[in-house]
Amino acid sequence: MTYDEILAHIFSRGRFGMKPGLERVTEILARLGNPHEKLKAVQIAGTNGKGSTGAFLSSIMTAAGYRTAFFSSPHLVRFSERFRINECDVCEDLLHEAALRVLAVAPAEATFFEIVTAIAFLLFAEAKVELAIMEAGMGGRWDATNVANGILAIITPISLDHCAWLGNSVALIAAEKAGIIKSGAPVVIAPQEPEALRPLLSAAESFNSPTYLYDRDFSMVASSAGPAYRAEEVALEELELALQGRFQSVNAASAITTARILGDFGFAVTGIAIRKGLAAAVWPGRLELFAGEPRVLLDGAHNPAGARSLCDSLKDFSYKRLFLVVGMMADKAWQDTLALLLRLADKVITVEPALDRALPAEELACFCRGEGVDAVSAGRVSAGLESAKNAASPDDLVLVTGSLFTVGEARAYLTGSSFMLIRG
Repeated sequence: MTYDEILAHIFSRGRFGMKPGLERVTEILARLGNPHEKLKAVQIAGTNGKGSTGAFLSSIMTAAGYRTAFFSSPHLVRFSERFRINECDVCEDLLHEAALRVLAVAPAEATFFEIVTAIAFLLFAEAKVELAIMEAGMGGRWDATNVANGILAIITPISLDHCAWLGNSVALIAAEKAGIIKSGAPVVIAPQEPEALRPLLSAAESFNSPTYLYDRDFSMVASSAGPAYRAEEVALEELELALQGRFQSVNAASAITTARILGDFGFAVTGIAIRKGLAAAVWPGRLELFAGEPRVLLDGAHNPAGARSLCDSLKDFSYKRLFLVVGMMADKAWQDTLALLLRLADKVITVEPALDRALPAEELACFCRGEGVDAVSAGRVSAGLESAKNAASPDDLVLVTGSLFTVGEARAYLTGSSFMLIRG
């Protein structure tokens, strides 16, 4: 099969949906010689900030001279974005070969994400990476990535999301995400609601895992000269963060803390490497600004917590009017998310990403008009983006948000890239 045929086959596995459990991915990896057992892994779970935290950590560890891999999901434009080694996407030839080998041994009922996770473990093991950063797709306990040899866990902020699968309370969701904590392995915990923090600390205690809590053991302090990291006997002043957004300080602090703890596992990371890594991190589609008249801002906020962080970060942008191009998934808490964004919008243009789960653009527009906001439906993402750019003045801001799927299509359009329809 060609590379495109392989991807079409992998994407077709999406019809199996989400199936909690580790038995299928364990079977695949066993047939491949258990490549995951050859890797030292940092596992990341949470609701928001997983990708940004992983991007900061990957950049830091690469700057420190270690062969570092980062597995993330979903991709925005290219499937290969999910598999990065030393800040570069794995080449298509290697990805093609690995995918063929995984599919050859995968049971018929294996899901898309299980297949993709197995590909990541195989690629990273054969590339002899020294550290693999593995972002959970959903949850933690039964996520396919949780077969990893996790030497350290990071839990980013937790809020309501994927409730049909993880539970309808923050406490239940946190308990599922705490499933990535391994016996005796340290866990870095970003700011949490009290309802989420309790099960996380309980799980860490039951596994005898050292905990590092934001605001207790480490923090990031804002200053006019740049954010400053604080921890016991450690201070890093005037840091430069490549990723925009007020919320990125928390993600950077978690990454710094993780990098420092990795010293106990034989990874020596200097302050210079931390500074270089933070300043060089790349994570597209998260408060990513495209220059022009008007400017276009992409952000993948897709739940209420993400929308609140986005609204807070918009305070750092100057603009006359805000044109909101929004496309959302029908299986998300889209009403609550959108209500937060509508408070700032002067004009709303609704779009419909090319995905079965996408909410019809006209339904979105009707909701907005019901909230008293001027809204029109544009259909496709590219059409909505062009409509907003044509209507906006040079000093206005066009914000594309609501889903990473929407942002992925918009980014492909803005960069003139070939868009690979996202699944999983």
